[in-house]
Amino acid sequence: MLNRLLLLIAALALSSAALAADDAELRRTLEPKLGVQIDGIEPGPVPGLYEVRYRSPQGVQVIYVDATGNYVIQGKIYDLRAERDLTEERLRKLNAIKFESLPLELAVKIQRGDGKRVLAMFSDPYCPACRQFERSLAQVDNVTIYVFMYPVIRPENTDHSRMVWCSADRAKAWLELAAAPKPKVPNAAKSCGDPVDKVLKLGRSLAVNSTPTLILANGERVSGGLAADDLKDLLDQTSVAKR
Repeated sequence: MLNRLLLLIAALALSSAALAADDAELRRTLEPKLGVQIDGIEPGPVPGLYEVRYRSPQGVQVIYVDATGNYVIQGKIYDLRAERDLTEERLRKLNAIKFESLPLELAVKIQRGDGKRVLAMFSDPYCPACRQFERSLAQVDNVTIYVFMYPVIRPENTDHSRMVWCSADRAKAWLELAAAPKPKVPNAAKSCGDPVDKVLKLGRSLAVNSTPTLILANGERVSGGLAADDLKDLLDQTSVAKR
């Protein structure tokens, strides 16, 4: 019995060493060809494929390779039976941050209903995708939205975001500027200790390179807007106590 146990331990050790060797070999094969430093390699969602992780200015990225590293797949893997984008779900987790670490005091707070579900977003009032997403947001109740004003699409209009912050009712001013059919520029001061410059710095530090960028209560991020029903589902899945 003891001899069998020792043989099993030895076999497991050899198996682990082989896996480590494969990992090292894949790194040696891929890094010079891809021109990146690989953060990690592990089995992917499809048998025979391996997930390779690396960092870029846009955050953590993934590609898929075969066991030899000779074949690379760059793109998304969908589970058609479950109707899930497996790559997107994985990237949300890999690029997650702690919601509690966000400086919410720099955001415009909009509450609807009981506000129990929470969402933060980096948004530019002149970003077409952001304005379209505001229509989805308008259909969502019982949510607290923290808007980090991120005027990168038309930086010449940055003062409009500053005027939102200087308005007596920031939520109303933001919605009139960013969600109305025609942007209504607030009638307010252009400087009142506004946080716009700090938010721009924050966004760059978090590799926010597109608007809107959403951050869910569990820290997962979504680049781009969502349909109202999809957003409601995500909010329900990641719901936490209101902050």
